[in-house]
Amino acid sequence: MAFTSEPPAVPPELLISFPLPHVLLLTLNRPKQLNAMTPALQAAIERVLDWFEDEVSLWAVIVTGKGRAFCAGQDLKMWLADPTSAPLPSESSKHGFASISRRKSCKPIIAAVNGLAMGGGMELIVNCDLVVASEDAKFALPEVSRGVVAAQGGIPRLAAISGHQLASEMLLLGQPISAQLAHSRFGFVNRVVPASEVLPTALKLAQTIVNNSPDSVWSTKIALVEGRGDIEGYVQRWEDNPRGRGFAQSENMVEGLRAFQEKRKPDWSNPAAPISAVKAKL
Repeated sequence: MAFTSEPPAVPPELLISFPLPHVLLLTLNRPKQLNAMTPALQAAIERVLDWFEDEVSLWAVIVTGKGRAFCAGQDLKMWLADPTSAPLPSESSKHGFASISRRKSCKPIIAAVNGLAMGGGMELIVNCDLVVASEDAKFALPEVSRGVVAAQGGIPRLAAISGHQLASEMLLLGQPISAQLAHSRFGFVNRVVPASEVLPTALKLAQTIVNNSPDSVWSTKIALVEGRGDIEGYVQRWEDNPRGRGFAQSENMVEGLRAFQEKRKPDWSNPAAPISAVKAKL
């Protein structure tokens, strides 16, 4: 396939290929770590997707994972080494987790979910346009059980797709759900297929998309994105709220991550007093 510019170099943790004309395939390649995200992997994905956005010969992208997981979320090693180093959304990539969860692309993004999708892996899925999942796939937003928050755009997107109560069920309980429930009850999965059919099904969907006019597809995708409302405004309002951003400096975040590392139940403490109560004492 002829490109207007060469694709960027990527590390072994990210595989890029072109299985169909006009289609890019991204494969997360850290199977032993359940394809957990690292800063280096995120930077590589961002370089490739920024190139993809400008490459007029590529009309759609499929994202999948190698091994038994799609993406288990953020690799917690950095947080465990320094829990206070976790950036707020405004301090991280403008495109969110994996450079996808807050990306406003005019090109269709298809998730081929081959197994476990947790945390940021789940957040990026709800910003994809089509989702194909294996029958044994599991989806979870377990952040509250770790002392952190699904802060990369996943909360408003899941609420828009599933409704407030079902989104609350995933976000406030932190429990995993099956692919069947994700499809029939929560509504963010388009197809549930045997594991061997995940990528072939995603490729069929991509082929159907690229059989259409790219100008029409991209224009339609822009309308879909704009119709979802002001997601970035939500992120800023969340950060502006002391209770919103407060988790990042909390003792409970440190405790949650340590408990996860030590494979024990967290010992939560009361949150800090609200700012209004602090001011009243001055």
